[in-house]
Amino acid sequence: MLDKILYRATEHVLTPRDTCEAESDYNGEHWKARISAIFVILASSAIGTFLPILSSKYSFIRMPPWCFFIAKYFGSGVIVATAFIHLLQPASEALGDSCLPSVWQDYSWAFGISLMTLFAMFFFELMAFHVVQMKVAASGLTEEEAEAHTHSHFGNPDLYTKKLEESEEEETSKTIEEEQHTTQANEPNPYPSHFQHAVEHQDPEHVHTPVNQKEKEQYYGQLLSVFILEFGVVFHSVFVGLSLAVAGEEFVSLYIVLVFHQMFEGLGLGTRIATTPWPKGKRATPWIMALAYTLTTPIAIAIGLGVRTSYAPGSATALITNGIFDSISSGILFYTGIVELMAHEFLYSGEFKGANGLKRMLSAYVVMCFGAGLMALLGKWA
Repeated sequence: MLDKILYRATEHVLTPRDTCEAESDYNGEHWKARISAIFVILASSAIGTFLPILSSKYSFIRMPPWCFFIAKYFGSGVIVATAFIHLLQPASEALGDSCLPSVWQDYSWAFGISLMTLFAMFFFELMAFHVVQMKVAASGLTEEEAEAHTHSHFGNPDLYTKKLEESEEEETSKTIEEEQHTTQANEPNPYPSHFQHAVEHQDPEHVHTPVNQKEKEQYYGQLLSVFILEFGVVFHSVFVGLSLAVAGEEFVSLYIVLVFHQMFEGLGLGTRIATTPWPKGKRATPWIMALAYTLTTPIAIAIGLGVRTSYAPGSATALITNGIFDSISSGILFYTGIVELMAHEFLYSGEFKGANGLKRMLSAYVVMCFGAGLMALLGKWA
């Protein structure tokens, strides 16, 4: 008797209360349009992602500074809105579907997973910063010098050590003027805060500061941020492509919206890739990252068309998988959008200093709000 009670209780928890949709939404219509979606979304993704990079590299297509300014902060708004509207909300719907086992419905798992991801991102950043500080301390710098020289958000301690050794070898040939700079190097850094940007740490008055290697010093910290951003966006793009390929009656509206969705999302990613200081040995990295985003959704659409009759986005497996990955991606974009793109750019960078700083800051804020609002509006259809 007890065995039967336990079995029924277990069955109630682990099996769906209703039957999830085991069939695809694909209705056989708009076949040519579905094929064209591969190439149209490939083009829109490429325009959004590659245009900022091309503009920053080649003068013949270089956008005016105000265009790049708008693209940068418009993209920041798009990323933040994507986290809230295009990731967390669908994840909540997927994991809260009534056909799933009760264990998924007894708690807001989408919000919980997103929250855990956000704190995991912050923990990784704390650990990375701690490792850099420890390695710099081991290099023999004083506490004041460590604060003055170590931090370009994360930095690369090996570059500091290498530069320090080079500086020591050159000390015997320094002029009297350079020795005066050496004295000034012992002054405390006026910007010891963890979240100050590298430009505030690159004080040319400090002889051990690798002024001539600013690109290398900033590379690792910003690269990590960009990779995290791309990771969250790419996972989302996979499910977007699959959903479009097997969509039923809503295919036409979804198709139109996703063309702009992928372009705007690519613009947000592309501007961040373009503004990252890439060393000479890593010049291919931004192109590879842009290409990865550009190809993700078209490949997912092609795969979706190949399994159009067997892939069921409403099945229990698809709902759980999609919901979990959307939740993780939302946590990543929450952290990246709010900390990296909003707090760093507006509060801790030097971009808004000077006489017209407030005007530029308010302009950037309005552009960011417009990008977030437009992306949030697209969430009505996709």
